[in-house]
Amino acid sequence: MKNVFFQAGFESGGILNLTPMQALELCRKGALLVDVREEFMNRFKMFDVPEIIYCPYSMLKEVYQNLPDDKAIILADSAGLHSREAVVFLSEKGFGDRIANMAGGLVEWERDELPLVIDKSEKLSGSCMCQLRPRNKKE
Repeated sequence: MKNVFFQAGFESGGILNLTPMQALELCRKGALLVDVREEFMNRFKMFDVPEIIYCPYSMLKEVYQNLPDDKAIILADSAGLHSREAVVFLSEKGFGDRIANMAGGLVEWERDELPLVIDKSEKLSGSCMCQLRPRNKKE
């Protein structure tokens, strides 16, 4: 596998960070996006990329071995914080130079007007755009 991250992004604290536009371009070239947002956070707004896996950060330690070993992996979340922690964790598990963090997460992805899948059937609540989630339904 060639290094698809060659000359992409910026390094901070030993972590490769990509802008949302760089992440989209790399996904279109075969990188895998791993969305580490919790399930209640990823049902309304989803990254529209060719290949995506939903793996909540809270479950990553249990299932990381199931991530493909033949693809570059970009980790993303709402704002780039849990995804950065996921990159640190995966680096410690030997994923090395085939992982990167998407800085700014969904907040900057949307700000940059990059492709989203939006499920308008969900009724929303939340104090922050990055944390919008379905309201509890009263029956």
